[in-house]
Amino acid sequence: MKTLAIGCDHAGFDIKEALAEHAKSLGWTITDVGTTSTDSVDYPDFAYAVARLVHLGRVAAGLMIDGVGVGSAMVCNKVPGVRAALCPNTFAAFNARAHNDANVITLGSRTMGVEVCKRVLAEFLATDFEGGRHARRVDKIKDVEARFLPGAGGVA
Repeated sequence: MKTLAIGCDHAGFDIKEALAEHAKSLGWTITDVGTTSTDSVDYPDFAYAVARLVHLGRVAAGLMIDGVGVGSAMVCNKVPGVRAALCPNTFAAFNARAHNDANVITLGSRTMGVEVCKRVLAEFLATDFEGGRHARRVDKIKDVEARFLPGAGGVA
């Protein structure tokens, strides 16, 4: 299932359009959650929309573009089951997928050019989780998350 939720704030709009076309050329089906212009909006609204689709299993992965990518990663990582990574280069994208099983990538339109973003996204989408020793570590990430879910009884 090569499905990708894609979103952005006003700063990421122009790059989002180019990345959506690039992902389609790589064989991915896109669900665009907005925004639809360069008019000022709040990135948390769109980061949440991307993360929610990943959480619900409606898409295999998510992409969120804001000015730097940090804020969107923070929002996405608040949603259970989402492992979002800001990836400023192809090595970070490879590592996020291969070692951390990241399912959302965030990018910064004000810190990265569109051609770099295309390469980083392609690496992220082409890389599979390696499992093995990394699976144990991802399980530990999931365990930390579970401690804060409703009914977990608080922080342990």
